[in-house]
Parts: sequence; C-alpha cells; structure tokens
Amino acid sequence: MAEFQLIKRLPKLPPRPKDGHKGLFGRVLVVGGHEQMIGAPVLAGLSALRMGAGLVQIAMPQSVLPQALGIVPELIGLGLKGSSTGQLTKSATMADALVIGPGLGQSPAARSHLFGLLKLDKPAVLDADALNLIAKEKQWPAGIKLRAVLTPHPGEMARLARFIGEQTVPSDESGRLKIAAELARRTQQVVVLKGHATIITDGQSAYVNRTGDSTLSKAGTGDVLSGMIGCLLGQKMKPLEAAILAVHLHGRAGEIAGRAFSRRSALAREVIDCISAAIGGK
Repeated sequence: MAEFQLIKRLPKLPPRPKDGHKGLFGRVLVVGGHEQMIGAPVLAGLSALRMGAGLVQIAMPQSVLPQALGIVPELIGLGLKGSSTGQLTKSATMADALVIGPGLGQSPAARSHLFGLLKLDKPAVLDADALNLIAKEKQWPAGIKLRAVLTPHPGEMARLARFIGEQTVPSDESGRLKIAAELARRTQQVVVLKGHATIITDGQSAYVNRTGDSTLSKAGTGDVLSGMIGCLLGQKMKPLEAAILAVHLHGRAGEIAGRAFSRRSALAREVIDCISAAIGGK
C-alpha cells in the first residue's frame, strides 16, 4: 500500500442553494436496457434523481421505453431504433454526465451505441455491459475521450484484467488496490473495484470504502451506485471525488435499508429510498 496516497477525508456534497432550479443540478443521460433488462437503467436513473440530479433521461430501445417510463414517470425517455446513433449523440451532447451500461446487452446495436459515445468529451460512468463489451476488444480502445469512472465487480474486473497482463483478481485488500490502480493508470480513468471494502482509485491516489454490508449483495444495487456517481459527475464533481462520495453514501444507504428491511430482504429500490437518509437531508 506504500505505492498509493491513501485518501482519508470524504469530499463534500455539491452546494444546493434554496433558490436553485433544475438546470443547476445536472442533466444525466442513462444509456442501457433491452427487452429482457428493463429495470437496470430505471434503477440507475431513479437513484440519480434521488441523489439530487435536476433531470435524468434514459435511452433504451423504443419497444420497451414506455414500460420503463411507467415505472418512474419522473424520467425522460429517448427511444432508440436499431444501431442508429444520431439522436443518442445529440442527447449525450446536451447532458452534463453519462451513465452507460446498465442492462445494455451485448448486441451489435449496443456496441455501436457504446463506441459512438466513447468519442465524446464528457464525464461518464461505464458499468456492466459497457465494460463487458470493451472487454471483448483485443486491446483497450484507442481514442476514448470520455472522462470515465469504471465500476467493475470482481467478475467484470477479471475480464478487464487482461488489458494489464493479469488473469485473476486478488481477494486481499492489498492485491485489490494494486490491480485496480494498475487498470486506472493504463486506461487513464478512475476505477471503482466493487466488493467488500470497495476500492476507488485514479492510479495515484486510492480510497478504501468502509461502509456497506451484505444488504447490497443483491441484483440492482450496482445500477443504483452508477446513478449516484452519474449525478455527482453531472454536478461538476471531479471523477475521483464523485466516485468516493457516491460509494460511501451508497454503502450507508445499504446499511440503513438493511436495518429497515433486514439485510436479507432489502431490495435495490429500497436502497434508493434510503439515499436521502444516508445524505442526511442536505
């Protein structure tokens, strides 16, 4: 661990003036979802709203968009047709931050959408199938302009590890720090290696998160985290700071949900409901 500057202090939340309007608090675009995975981008979008984003748009196949908007009517929809990227690029250009990957799938259309967005100079979260699609490439894609936070769980990290000449992901904290930092250095992105004591690093500095418990060991909670990070990126926080604060608050929200519903029974949507308590009402 001597190679890293370990961060001890949490970043502060962005200011929230009483007279602010939605245009001040970030526009987030969530790109994901397919016919068998409607809920993932909805959870990411809802968590971004609960975290404080002013406006959240979800881009997903037109065939399932109405169902998604029926779950959370506060979201704005963008229906995607095939692999066409024109309208998606336009909406991404208007956004303050992107969340790409929740429920995206790995179809040719999904790949086309992802690789078109990688060329934009925007802060972003790359999660789930965005990472899996990139992991299929022979090398880390050249020419990426996104200033991204990568959020792999250990399985996704194992697929990405070959870009840095590794095949397995260590389970000990020191080893997890080293492999996450090496991936961050090679890709020039922030890496959030999820799991017990989640690691957040830009390759030079690192933060080891101590909040959270097995409440978060359930489908959908990773999508919740992606939306939280996306919200803070949209409010102009630096990627490393946004990731650290979101991971910390995500863990606290999980603990609160676990106490309310039990660690065994709490759902991802209930973790979202506890974000305000984790923040403290600020």
